[in-house]
Amino acid sequence: MKVLAGLRGHDHRLTRRVAAWDSPAARRLLPAVEEAAAHTKLWWAAAVAMAAGGGWRGRKAAAAGVLAMTVAELLANGVAKQLVERRRPPAEWIPHGDVAERPDSSSFPSGHTAAAVAFTASVAASWPWAGAACAVPTVLVAVERLHSGAHYPSDVVAGAVIGGGAAALVRRAPRLLIRCLR
Repeated sequence: MKVLAGLRGHDHRLTRRVAAWDSPAARRLLPAVEEAAAHTKLWWAAAVAMAAGGGWRGRKAAAAGVLAMTVAELLANGVAKQLVERRRPPAEWIPHGDVAERPDSSSFPSGHTAAAVAFTASVAASWPWAGAACAVPTVLVAVERLHSGAHYPSDVVAGAVIGGGAAALVRRAPRLLIRCLR
């Protein structure tokens, strides 16, 4: 129990520190990242671009990314958020104006991060170059979730774990299905 209390304390301190990060670049960039990532618009746009311009490899990467993203969102938003009710970080911890736009749903886990990591990890497995390009906005999405006060760091880490798990599941599902059918 003492370990959990210590982790919670670190989680709260890191939340305050990241949310208080005052940089003109962050104030310009992070709201744009949040807008692009809302409703997975950024990842759908990336999938369309890959499918349209990447040939067979691009279509395969886009399909894997979209499928993994869908699984991650289902697990994060449809299952985990329903099982774990956690309040968002307190508004008074967030010294900038982005606090008013936070959702009412559970803070745990970060569905945005789960979707971003799932999409990027699945794309990287099929097309490493495109996966590397997707990694940059994925990291920015995770940072934005902390900076805006929408999530605690542990929420973002849990979202990343769910996203990685969804990508691994999508990658292995065809082989597992074939084994089961034999």
